[in-house]
Amino acid sequence: MRKTGILPDRDIAALFETGALVSERRPDGDQIQPASLDLRLGSTAYRVRASFLPGERHKVADKLTALKLHEIDLSGGAVLETGCVYIVPLMESLALPHDVAASANPKSSTGRLDIFTRVMTDNGREFDKIPAGYHGPLYMEVSPRTFPIVVRAGSRLAQIRFRRGAPLLSEGDLAALHRSETLVASDEPNISGSGIALSIDLRGDDSGLVGYRAKHHTGLIDVDLKAAHDILDFWDPLYARGPGELVLDPDEFYILASREAVHVPPDYAAEMTPFDPLVGEFRVHYAGFFDPGFGHSEAGGTGSRAVLEVRSHEVPFILEHGQTVGRLVYEHMLSRPEKLYGTALSSNYQAQGLKLSKHFRAAG
Repeated sequence: MRKTGILPDRDIAALFETGALVSERRPDGDQIQPASLDLRLGSTAYRVRASFLPGERHKVADKLTALKLHEIDLSGGAVLETGCVYIVPLMESLALPHDVAASANPKSSTGRLDIFTRVMTDNGREFDKIPAGYHGPLYMEVSPRTFPIVVRAGSRLAQIRFRRGAPLLSEGDLAALHRSETLVASDEPNISGSGIALSIDLRGDDSGLVGYRAKHHTGLIDVDLKAAHDILDFWDPLYARGPGELVLDPDEFYILASREAVHVPPDYAAEMTPFDPLVGEFRVHYAGFFDPGFGHSEAGGTGSRAVLEVRSHEVPFILEHGQTVGRLVYEHMLSRPEKLYGTALSSNYQAQGLKLSKHFRAAG
């Protein structure tokens, strides 16, 4: 077994057994993923005036005392409105070993609903970064950007990944892995800065569908219900026009897909990072975790593409087919997970093309 790497499912389960992970109630049966743990909302949300970081020598609870506007009971479910900021204590807390750090990210379904989430710790000076040896509670900032949502105690909007050491692949190691495993389906992969580029598909499927643009002033979305909402009640489909271009309107929210299929071999985990904003006034809105086995043929994932949540800021921006919009970075697993992302776990987005979150069904 390696000395550095991302902790796999069996080691995450062991964190519960040793007390490094503590929860208010028993873990859900599917809460542990191949290389991450879903985090669950607690029973109370605090509406606050603005986002904040506690900073060194300050606890989140102390900041909440000064900044909260009101409390919301999530026990039976509650509505979180767009444009508001909420802080929710999580069911899980940590007592990490001195050599284990962690990072958090929105779940795929969360990003595809344009729900902005970030995880905070006491004394934290960064969002979504938990230092090695941290002992204390976890809190989640939740801010729905496009759709009002219904959440409840136990809803899972974000996930946490644990790592020992610094397992990020260097540019040379990434290039070698791509040669042997084909990480992205590209004849000339763009590898630099320890990342491999993803580009945008604006030619679409046989019908010419290239993406979706979110509607405004919609109904509620219950984050815990699958296939409960008609697509056309919440989204406008976008179709290819002309030479493969799409004008991004400022502050509109788009769901698009990568041109390349993506592959995460079983002994690795990946993360998508926003592309350098200096290349244009747009960004892939949410970074995201890719578990071992995503796009892996033996896990039923041949042809899996990355779904991208895209915004333009300040000015309209023209995206062109094949334009680079994000990068994937890869890290070693500490050991191979017992279960891979894919058919064995009934994973929602294995073998996906352009796909909205699991909450939607085709209009009928």
